Amino acid sequence: MKVFVTGSSSHLAAALLPRLCARPDIEQVTGVDIAPPRFQHARFRPTVADIRDPRLESLLAGHDALVHLAGVVLGGGMPEQEMFDINVNGGHKVFHAARRAGVRRLVHMSSAAVYGSGVHLSEAAPLKPLPQLVFARHQAHLEKLLEIEFPECVRFRPHFVLGPHARPALRRLFNLPCYVSMPEPHPLLQCVHEDDAARAVVLALDREVRGPFNLAVEDNFNLREIARRHHRFAVPLPPFAARGGLSLARRWFGWDGEPAWIEGLTRTLLVNCRRAAVELGWRSAHDAASVLAQT
Repeated sequence: MKVFVTGSSSHLAAALLPRLCARPDIEQVTGVDIAPPRFQHARFRPTVADIRDPRLESLLAGHDALVHLAGVVLGGGMPEQEMFDINVNGGHKVFHAARRAGVRRLVHMSSAAVYGSGVHLSEAAPLKPLPQLVFARHQAHLEKLLEIEFPECVRFRPHFVLGPHARPALRRLFNLPCYVSMPEPHPLLQCVHEDDAARAVVLALDREVRGPFNLAVEDNFNLREIARRHHRFAVPLPPFAARGGLSLARRWFGWDGEPAWIEGLTRTLLVNCRRAAVELGWRSAHDAASVLAQT
């Protein structure tokens, strides 16, 4: 089997690529990313390119599977239209190029943020991303296109992907000596370990499955608990102060968090992963505490 991975220099790819290259039935893994490769292996062939590059179809030729990880999560001042062109138009073109190249297995890594908020949400829940979360809106848009045009595609919806290779913004977020002050009960969240998310991708390559799958630990947490666990005197901040603090941190210290993320942290979002358990044989091998500890 030959596997093509977009976003091959991403944080999740750091967990996925070693797993793919360790399998004896995978003879080659081709990676595409605008960033130089971080991973090296005899079976891994990286290419530095944009997913909108017209060469993509020729690069995809001869591959059996596509795993689409590429996308702009944090714009960093990038105009939203440019983000949309990469996340939605670019992603859409990738799947069309894969189809023309004869790629049989299609896997897309979306996000649980497409739901917005809710409790015990199954994959049948409507996609209602929070308006402030640009990446979530783009993923919901792309998912709807894939559902119509590529029903055979597996679409993963992981909660916060954490672990040793987690995004720096998430590392900072879960290690701050403060939390967003809100009325009781505090919003509940989930996460998923990067290794568990990578394992789900590999399972999808082996099984005749299609459609959306939620990925998350079975338990949950809130940010106040996390802050108090790591800092004896954790400080509660009202939402406006948290947004302002994050904006200042971006401007003065180059932090890559988005102030709009604060809105996502003020809503409970809990997903049900029963479909992944039944159809993929997937369950989280970690609980929330162990995932956060490794982050």
